[in-house]
Amino acid sequence: ALLALQAADDATTGRRKAVKRANSLLDMLEDIQADLLIGQVGEGRLNRAISLLQQAKAQIDPELEAIVADIELRVRVELAKLGRYPAL
Repeated sequence: ALLALQAADDATTGRRKAVKRANSLLDMLEDIQADLLIGQVGEGRLNRAISLLQQAKAQIDPELEAIVADIELRVRVELAKLGRYPAL
C-alpha cells in the first residue's frame, strides 16, 4: 500500500511539474507577443524561450510536439533577425 501511495505521489508531482512548465511557456509566449506588437523583441527573452522550448521538447506529450516545433521555429526566426543563430 505504501508503494502504491508513493507511485501516486510521483504521478501527481509529474503532472504539477508539467503544468508549471506549460504555464512558463505560455507566459513567455505572451511576453514575446507583447514585444512583437511594439516592434522590438528582446534577445534575452528569445534566448530564454529557446531554453524553455528545449526543456519542453525533452518531456513533451507527442500530441503537442508539432506546436512546440512551430513555436521554436518562430523564436529562431526572431533571433535570426537580430543576427543570432542558436545551435539546433
